[in-house]
Amino acid sequence: MLSSLTAHPLVTRASQFYQLTKPRVVSLIVFTAVIGMFLATPGMVPLQVLLAGTLGIALTAGAAAAVNCLVEQKLDARMARTRGRPLPRGQVTSLQTLLFAGVVGGAGLTVLYQWVNALTMWLTLATFVGYAIVYTVILKPMTPQNIVIGGASGAMPPVLGWAAVTGEIAPEALLLFLIIFAWTPPHFWALALYRKHEYAQAGVPMLPVTHGDKFTRLHVLLYTVILSAVTLLPFVIRMSGAIYLASVLVLNAVFLWYAVRIYVAYTDHLARRAFRYSIVYLTALFAALLADHYIRIPL
Repeated sequence: MLSSLTAHPLVTRASQFYQLTKPRVVSLIVFTAVIGMFLATPGMVPLQVLLAGTLGIALTAGAAAAVNCLVEQKLDARMARTRGRPLPRGQVTSLQTLLFAGVVGGAGLTVLYQWVNALTMWLTLATFVGYAIVYTVILKPMTPQNIVIGGASGAMPPVLGWAAVTGEIAPEALLLFLIIFAWTPPHFWALALYRKHEYAQAGVPMLPVTHGDKFTRLHVLLYTVILSAVTLLPFVIRMSGAIYLASVLVLNAVFLWYAVRIYVAYTDHLARRAFRYSIVYLTALFAALLADHYIRIPL
């Protein structure tokens, strides 16, 4: 009984630090990185690279998320979506968050350098700086194009995974980067549309705040069209076959339906559904790439 009472605060404390890493976001980052690893080789990924690469990328991504929480704690406190995070609630301090991010990020980079390769470590460090510093500190509070420009950092995970296995950056890896880069604007702008009042109150220049709903809805549609074209390229260059093609055509049809509906008959409920679908979309698309990689049905 005594041990359970003393353990409970430790579990709670660990949970608070864990929340700083934005585990749902990091899980998608790690997922696309791991898919990048498998797509980089015709066979099985070496176990050491798979385990160390996954761990190192996950730790570094979690550290970047913690820095994001640290920088945006006052902003998070003003938004309903984020005010429940540990820093706005005073559950952890700024110094504790900084130390946590330093230890976790340093551990992740060390794992990558020691047990994967130097290229992956340097690319992961650049991604960390791109998200935690360039996007969070510079772009987000300055320009409504923050999501577009900052999306480069969010698109890096499959490139990291590819580099972990091959030690190089191949054109196929850059194509995976391009897919996520094109996916990011309609994904986040769908969120921004139904959260625009929160962003406006917090002083964040998201596109619906600076350019209005109609302009943003048009850009959601345009970027979804671009995304639909980009996601066909793996089939065009014979990186994938029939399984991927069938999957991506269905996934794109649904995403385009949401984008068109958002443009012509917008509701907050529809934008919320589109945002949630965009996460399913990216997960399913990369899963289809993986399935097609090992079960190739040529046309």
